[in-house]
Amino acid sequence: MNRKTLVLPAVVGLLAPVLAACGGSDSGSDGDAIVVGTTDRFTASKEAPAPLDPAYAYDVGLWNILRQTSQTLMVQPRGDGEPVPEAAEQCGFTDTGNERYSCTLRDGLKFANGDPVTAQDVKYSIERALSIKAGSQVYSLLSTVDTVETQGDREVIFHLNTADATFPYKLSTPVAGIVNPDDYEKDKLREGFELDGSGPYTMEAEVKDGALTKAVFTKNPHYKGSLTVNNDKVELVSFEDADAMGTALDKGDIDLMTRAMTPDQIQELSKATGGDVDLVEVSGLEIRYLAFNTKAPTVKDKAVRTAVAQLVNRSELVSAVYGSQAEPLYSMVPAGITGHSNSFFNTYGDPNVAKAKAMLEDAGVTTPVKFTMHYTTDHYGAATKQEFEVLQKQLNDSGLFEVDIEGTPWEKFRQAELDGEYDVFGMGWFPDFPDADSFIAPFLDTNNTLNSPYANPRIINDLIPESRREADRLSAVDSLTTIQDITAEDVPLIPLWQGKQYVATRDDITGTAYVLNSSSSLQLWELGRGVSG
Repeated sequence: MNRKTLVLPAVVGLLAPVLAACGGSDSGSDGDAIVVGTTDRFTASKEAPAPLDPAYAYDVGLWNILRQTSQTLMVQPRGDGEPVPEAAEQCGFTDTGNERYSCTLRDGLKFANGDPVTAQDVKYSIERALSIKAGSQVYSLLSTVDTVETQGDREVIFHLNTADATFPYKLSTPVAGIVNPDDYEKDKLREGFELDGSGPYTMEAEVKDGALTKAVFTKNPHYKGSLTVNNDKVELVSFEDADAMGTALDKGDIDLMTRAMTPDQIQELSKATGGDVDLVEVSGLEIRYLAFNTKAPTVKDKAVRTAVAQLVNRSELVSAVYGSQAEPLYSMVPAGITGHSNSFFNTYGDPNVAKAKAMLEDAGVTTPVKFTMHYTTDHYGAATKQEFEVLQKQLNDSGLFEVDIEGTPWEKFRQAELDGEYDVFGMGWFPDFPDADSFIAPFLDTNNTLNSPYANPRIINDLIPESRREADRLSAVDSLTTIQDITAEDVPLIPLWQGKQYVATRDDITGTAYVLNSSSSLQLWELGRGVSG
C-alpha cells in the first residue's frame, strides 16, 4: 500500500492494561465519528474489577480514557510545559513554602448530567482516593496532601504535609479527577466500565467477555473548561495486535492508530511515499527498564544486580530491536528532562564481562547465577519478546548467568509482579507528568507503584522532599542527580531505553500533532476532520 510520510520533530518536555480483539468491518464508525485504534486492552477481573475508577486506574491506557471524561483542576497544555487551570479558573500556591495550594473553580461548572460541580465535590474526590488506598498505589500521587478545605462552593484549599512544587502537575492527573458523590461511593471502588464526570466527553462502553472493546466519546454539552473540542464524536477501538490495527487503517475502518505499532510498521510507514496515510512523530518520554525484587534469594545480593548492570549492552539491544525508534537510557530520568544524569554509564561504563565476573567473585557469589526474567506478552508491543531474547543472550553469553525468560499476559503479569512473584521483570513507564519526580518517586518512594521492597532512607526522607521544595527545577538538580547515583549503585532497577512515539493517520484528520503529549496522554479533543489531499 502507498503511504506518504510526515515526520514532525519531537518536542522535549503510565503502566497500561490492554483488551479483546475487534476489527474489520465491525470496527467502522457511527456517522462521522473519528475512529482511533489502539492495542491497549481494558479488562475488568476479579482482581481488578474497577479499571476505570479514578481512585484505582494507574496506567497510560486507562488514563487515556479517563482524561476524556474525568475533569481535573489542572491540565497539561497542548505543547507541554507547566500545567494550566482546567476545571479551575485559577490556582496557585498562597505561601512561600509551597505547602498551601488554592484553586477557584470556574463559575457554572457542571457534571455531564447537569449537576453542579462544587468545591465540596473536589474535596470528596481527593479524600476518597486517599481513603480507598487502591492496590494500584495511584493514591501515592496525592501523598503530600494533609487536609482539604473548602470556602464556599468554588474555592478549595490543599494543605500539604510537606513542600511539593510538583503538586500542580499531580492535580492534572486522573487520580485527581472530580467525581460526583451520587455516582461514586466514598469507601468503595466503582466496578465495571461505567464512567461519569465533567470532562469534554461522555463515554459509552461496548463490552464483550469482560473487556471493553470500544469506547464511544460524545461531546459533553455541559463541558466548561480550557480545552477546545474540535469534534462531536470519537470512537476508541481496541485491537488484539498491531497487525490487525494496521489492516483496519488500510481498509479505512479506522482513521488513526496509536499504541502500539510495531517497529516494522513504523519503518515501513517512514519510508513510504504517496498514498493517504501519514506517519507523525510526536514528543515522547516512554522508558523501559528491568526491575528486581531485592528480597528474592536469587538477586538479593547487590553484587548479582550490579553484575547484570555491568553486562547489559543497551546499544546492541536498541539496534537489534528498535533501530532509530529508541535510544539507550542510562538513568530512570530520560534525556530531555531537567535533572537527567547518565548515572549508570558513569558507574559501569561500557559492558565488560571481566568487571562483572570480579563483582561476583568478590562477593563470593557462585556462578552461573540462575533466575528467570519475566515480561508481559501483550502490553508494550510485539517487540517485547525479542527484546528479552536479546537480554537473555547477553547475560548467558557471559558465562556468569543462566537466565530463562517467560512471557505472561498483562492481566496476570501485573498482579503477579505486585504480589512479589517475580525476581526479575521488565516494565515500561509513561510519566504521570513531564518532571523528573515522575521518574523517581513512583519507583523509589514509599507506596511505590511496583510494590518494591527496596527502600533507601536517604532517598525517601531527604532527597525526594528536597527536590520537591524547589519550584525552579534547575535548583533541584543536585538532589535529583544524587538519587540517580544511589540507584545506579544499589540497582533496584536498570534503565534500558527511551523511545519515540508515533501516530499513523489518514490525511484528512487534523490535529494529529497534538493528539499525544510527551507523557503519551491521548488528547482526542484535538482531532478534527479536514479535506483529504
